[in-house]
Amino acid sequence: MEFVNPEGLRLDGRRPMEMRQLRAQIGAVAKADGSAVFEMGNTKVIAAVYGPREVQNRSQQINDQALVRCEYSMANFSTGDRRRKPKGDRRSTEISLVIRQTMEECILTNLMPRSQIDIYVQVLQADGGTRSACINAATLALADAGIPMRDLVTSCSAGFLNSTPLLDLNYVEDSAGGPDVTVGILPKLDKVTLLQMDAKLPIDTFENVMQLAVEGCKAIANYIREVLLENTKQLEYRRGL
Repeated sequence: MEFVNPEGLRLDGRRPMEMRQLRAQIGAVAKADGSAVFEMGNTKVIAAVYGPREVQNRSQQINDQALVRCEYSMANFSTGDRRRKPKGDRRSTEISLVIRQTMEECILTNLMPRSQIDIYVQVLQADGGTRSACINAATLALADAGIPMRDLVTSCSAGFLNSTPLLDLNYVEDSAGGPDVTVGILPKLDKVTLLQMDAKLPIDTFENVMQLAVEGCKAIANYIREVLLENTKQLEYRRGL
């Protein structure tokens, strides 16, 4: 299958190094301490954050830092596939762990000892890059909740199809079976917090694909900062009325 035509365009009309359109909304869940909807093209994720609050299970309490918990799920209607796996399946457990570990790298847990922070993310619409969209939604929700962070953590994927590095894979590209790399970074600190790769790549090709994903992460970080700034301006405007 041809994923990049002779004119250099992908199946959805994007250039190889072009990201899908980003959209975000803060405060989507009224009862949560922080929440956000994040969209990357047709992939749409909602995240809600509760905390810091008292640890519900005292045996899990950590004396010198906050306990971070994460729960990932996919809405039954997110893919159009009737044979959705039940909640708590192996993939959901693995992605929950990945998101939690990535978030722990950015949250200043030492400032909130003996407390608990719960992060819930749900995929409302899946079209590739769901893992990255979940991390980006969770970051925005944490910022909305006022949780202290070292830096925003953002995520993006890149792949290698038809001998061409491609940024931000959609579902068709992601399902093609080619190598793809998912990266999470703390952009201001220039630190990688997540690196996952499906299939093998020669080292020089891997470096090009990973660098493309990192550039995608930085672009998403800039977008999230713009969203947060705009939200702050709107809050200040409302207070002034």
